Amino acid sequence: MRIRAVVAAATLALAMAGATACGVGDGDSAVGGGFFRQYEYEEEVYLLLDGTATVYVNASLPALNALRGTTFATAPNAPLDRDAVRAYFTTPATRLSGQMTASRRSNRRFIHVKLEVDDVRELSRAAPFAWSTYDFKRDGDLYKYQQTIGPAAGTDVGDVGWTGRELVAFRLHLPSKIRYQNNRKGVERGNILVWEQTLEQRLRGVPLMLDARMDPQSILYRTLFLFGWTFVAVAITFSLVIWWIVRRAPAEKGIA
Repeated sequence: MRIRAVVAAATLALAMAGATACGVGDGDSAVGGGFFRQYEYEEEVYLLLDGTATVYVNASLPALNALRGTTFATAPNAPLDRDAVRAYFTTPATRLSGQMTASRRSNRRFIHVKLEVDDVRELSRAAPFAWSTYDFKRDGDLYKYQQTIGPAAGTDVGDVGWTGRELVAFRLHLPSKIRYQNNRKGVERGNILVWEQTLEQRLRGVPLMLDARMDPQSILYRTLFLFGWTFVAVAITFSLVIWWIVRRAPAEKGIA
């Protein structure tokens, strides 16, 4: 019984620590971003080989103001102007998909949007992503993706409770086997690449380039192709077995 009590107490302590790190209980819904990691701004790109992409942005309003030059109200008790946020992310190169959601952490409001993009190379035309240049093309036997992130707006937002531990992340989900990438963390499960900076570095415009090369055939396509051939092979084998049984049956009757 004592062992069970100790395990239960430890589990509860870990759950409480995780909730504190992710902002649970500090308003609206919880903000993710990793155990004990304080992501203040995140761009997450799900890229397909035809150049289309789904992009997620998770950011605090103070970070958006400081990094991208927006003017959203950041006072803890200020209502969220959802129409203004939607208008900001609706551009000729991007369109909102689904509901925009909001959360709160450390007395700061966070917004979470999902965007559909017809051509990732056109993202730099959209104000939220105009600090980056994008290059995605066939390069020999591989596809090459490069994103160079330039200076931030550098807007002074005053004291919004930042401690200096806040991080900025750029995540890239690629559709095919990765042959080269220049991040320091390597390839994470699910073919994910992550580049990080501190918020302070991003505010100063410390250069950051995302560089990745990948196979020209998607993992999903290759998997379906292999599955299809396996199915055909099984079907052929099954047919041959049935043919052999049917052919053998009359001969066995004659012997009897």
